This record gives sequence, structure tokens and C-alpha cells, in this order.
Amino acid sequence: MQIKPDQLAAHLQRGLKPLYTLHGDEPLLALEAGDAIRAAARAAGHTEREVHTVAGAHFDWSSLLGAASAMSLFAEGKIVEIRIPSGKPGKEGSAALQRYCELQPEGVVTIVTLPRLDRQQSSSAWFTALETAGTTLRLDPVERAALPQWIAQRLAAQGQRVAAGEEGQRTLAFFADRVEGNLLAARQELDKLALLYPVGELSFEQVESAVLNVARYDVFKLGEAVLAGQVARVLRMLEGLRAEGEAAVLVHWALAEDIRALKRCKDALAGGRPLPMALRENRIWGLKEKLFERALPRLAGPLLEQLVEAAHDCDGLVKGLANPLWPSDPWAGLQRLALLLAGPLSAPAGRSGPAGIGRHLVLQA
Repeated sequence: MQIKPDQLAAHLQRGLKPLYTLHGDEPLLALEAGDAIRAAARAAGHTEREVHTVAGAHFDWSSLLGAASAMSLFAEGKIVEIRIPSGKPGKEGSAALQRYCELQPEGVVTIVTLPRLDRQQSSSAWFTALETAGTTLRLDPVERAALPQWIAQRLAAQGQRVAAGEEGQRTLAFFADRVEGNLLAARQELDKLALLYPVGELSFEQVESAVLNVARYDVFKLGEAVLAGQVARVLRMLEGLRAEGEAAVLVHWALAEDIRALKRCKDALAGGRPLPMALRENRIWGLKEKLFERALPRLAGPLLEQLVEAAHDCDGLVKGLANPLWPSDPWAGLQRLALLLAGPLSAPAGRSGPAGIGRHLVLQA
């Protein structure tokens, strides 16, 4: 059975299950989910705890069943944690996990912790066995669009809230911009607000003065922001990536890959390919699939050709080759390339500008 992280508390109140599988790449949610399950298990009498970390190819899987079933003389129950940081238990581990799920040692609450899984891992026999035998929680990062609501819920849990209406939304948006991509630090900022101010309503000025800029940005999230036409966010993310010491070459690669994929999909559509087939052939799926579906009708073929040319020029720039038509600073060039794509996508449908807008912006000093 799969449940969402915000359903875990109610789930545990209804009764403890013998097996929980936590998978995902959001450290805060994984930490909180594990803590909640361990607290419920201790309250139910599971006072002994063992942690098995699968590292490398020499983990002794044969000892796992014995360790789980060997109860302490004075312990009423046991918590067994199986941590697989790589998400790849291997052939022997796969068989051992399936066997473990079949036996379900009595008096044991098991917590299996995994990173984010790809499609092949999530459809494997060992993960299917874990899903079937127990409760599964997928712990994904909170996306920027959902972050204000997440913050509001956390504030409510500590007895605080923002103003109603537009002012409150502005406060939550400001908070989200400051902590995007860094939920661990976001919780610290929330704890700080609880210490600084009493329960009740928080003003924008209080949040602005207290919340530090602890946002952490991801190169691939930058591509999503560009495709969504979120110009202000794109500029903020580029500034953050530069401050964090991200390689300009990697940022360019991510932007250029999206531009080339857009051009290939556009050419496929012009050749009579259905959109789903064009996207699948170019390995576009998930959130990016929806962004491509929105972007492709807004981008004319000539503009995409100009974007491909611009990506080529910017490639030389980030590798140290000067171009009189481009800024000398690689990050200024990356900003221009990102805005060449994000700009037309930020306009309302049907108002993305003439096909020559990309070339005009490239030629600007």
C-alpha cells in the first residue's frame, strides 16, 4: 500500500504495520517519516533497534533474517532498519528482500530506506515485494509551485499564519523564494519564526526580517523554469547557481539539451509525427513532457533554428572562446540564452512575438 507523507501520522494512529519502505531524495521528509515510524514503534513496545547499511557488494544478506528473528531476552519487540543508499541491492539482495517479505519476522517493525528510484528499479521484483508486503512512502522534493502551501501548513502546525488574501500570498511567495530546494533549512527558518514570534498572524515585515536566503537550486529545475516561461525565477536561479559555484558548462549543457530536443520535436511534428510519439522518441516524459506540450505550439521553426544557433555560440563562450556578439562573461551569456527561450514562453498564448525576436535579442550588445 502506498501513502503520501502527509498521510503518515493518521496512518500510524490507526495501527502500526510490520514493514515500511521509504524512497525518495528529499532528506527532510525521509528524516521526519523515519522518526515518526520509530516513535510509533517504540510506543508499541519495540524497544530494540538494529541498523543494516548495504554498502558495496560484500554485504552479508544471509545474516539479515537471523538478525531480525533473534529477539533480545528483555526486548518486547525490535526495529530493523535496512538502508540501501545506492538503491541497488544486487541479485543476492533482491532474493533476500523477497524472502524477507515472505517471512515477515514476528515482533519486528522493518524500515527500508532507499534513494529516488528509476523506472527499472521501481518495477523490479524486490521492490514489488516490498510494496506488496508493507506500506510505501514516496518522498519527493516539494516543487516550487506547492511550496507556499507547504509553508502555510507548517506554520499552522506551530500556531502561526500569514495574513489573508493577497498580502498573505505575497508573504508565502517571498518565503518560498528564500528556501526553494532546501527543505532542511526551510524547517530551521520555520523553527526560528516560532521562537521569535508568538502564535498568531505574521506580517510580511516579520517574515522578511527573519527568514534567511537559504535556497538551493538545481540545474535541471532551471530548465523547467525556462520552459515554463518563469523569467524572474530563471534569473534568480541563475544567480543562485553561480553563487553556489556550479559549472557554467553544465548549466549550458542542460539549456542546450532542451533547445535541441525542442527543435527535434518540432521537426518531427512538421514531418507528420504525432506529438506523443515525438516526445517519446526524444525521451521527454514527466513534468517536462507537459512543459514541452505547452512550449512547442508557441515556438516557430525559425525561432528554434535561431535558438540552436545561439546555443552553439554560447557553447563557445562558456568554454573560453570570445564572441563579439555575446557578453564576455559566461554567466551573462547563459542568462541571455535562457531568456531567449523563456521570454517567448512567458507571454500569453498567441503572443509569443515574431519569429525574428530570437535573432534580434542575440544581436543585442
